[in-house]
Amino acid sequence: MYDHYSPALYGVALKVITDETTAGDVLQEVFVKIWRSIDKYDASKGRLFTWMLNIARNTAIDSLRSKAYKLEQKITDVNNHALMYEPQMAVHLQVDHLGLSKAVELLQKEQRIIIDLAYFKGCTQEEIAKVLDIPLGTVKTRMRNAIMQLRGLLKQQL
Repeated sequence: MYDHYSPALYGVALKVITDETTAGDVLQEVFVKIWRSIDKYDASKGRLFTWMLNIARNTAIDSLRSKAYKLEQKITDVNNHALMYEPQMAVHLQVDHLGLSKAVELLQKEQRIIIDLAYFKGCTQEEIAKVLDIPLGTVKTRMRNAIMQLRGLLKQQL
């Protein structure tokens, strides 16, 4: 099971966390959670892979929101400010085990930003509204439209 699913689950964790070491720790925690709660999986509600992806995403977001991670990020953010002025030194990871990149790229810019903030950065809709300085209703509408478009685009790919 690990050999089959770990690349995709690691990709989700890495997309949220962006730190390889922490994403690896999250992946380990994900498989422990899967092992302990496999009896809660209900095949009538969706595929096993989707259930596992949600566990991975939620665990990564929980890690991102944890106090220890925030403290670590404050420390490393000081070092990363240099990359803002020298972008050629930045290394951008292109992790897309799920094949979502192409579908997300087809969304409008406003929708892409909201999807990135919500699903990969772990922001709530209220936080997105504050960050983007737009009404909460607008965030909800854009997110709903983006999800509907993604669903249609992914169905076309299958």
